[in-house]
Amino acid sequence: MAGKRIFSAMEFLAAVVVVLVLIALLFPGFVDRRIFANEAAAVATLRAIGAAQLKYAQLYPSAGFADDLAKLGPPPSGTVPNSVHAGLLDFAADCAAQPCAKSGYSFAIDQTSGAPINKFRITAVPQRPGETGFRGFCSAEPGIITADAAGGTSCSIPIT
Repeated sequence: MAGKRIFSAMEFLAAVVVVLVLIALLFPGFVDRRIFANEAAAVATLRAIGAAQLKYAQLYPSAGFADDLAKLGPPPSGTVPNSVHAGLLDFAADCAAQPCAKSGYSFAIDQTSGAPINKFRITAVPQRPGETGFRGFCSAEPGIITADAAGGTSCSIPIT
C-alpha cells in the first residue's frame, strides 16, 4: 500500500497535546458561564420565593409569611394544599428541611419574626463557592434583592 501515510506516535501525541491545551484554555470560560447562569437562576428563584411568600400570606393570614421553604412546597399526593404544604413552589417538593438545593445554590428562609410572621429573609448561598457561584444573595422584602460578594449572607450590594 504505497502512498498511504500513517500517523507516527509522536504526531499522535502532539495532536493530543494540542487538543488538551485547547480544552484547558476553554474550560475556565465554561465554568464562568455556568457560574453566571447559576447566579441568574438564584436571583430568579429568590424572586419566585418572594412571590410565593406574598401569596402564602394572602392564603393563610393567621400564619403570615412562611418560616420554612417546605411550607411553600407541594402537599403530599392526594391531599389538598394547606398552611403546612401550600403548593406554591414546585422545587421545594424534594426538600424535607432547609436549606433546599437548586441550580448550585442552597436556599432558606430565616430571620422570621412576628405572630403572625410579618418579617422574613430569604437567602441563597453557593453550594460550592467559586464552583457553583461566586456571590450569595438575600431578600428581606419581596422584590428587593441584595448580594454578598464573599458568597455568604452578609448581603449589602443592591441587585437591580
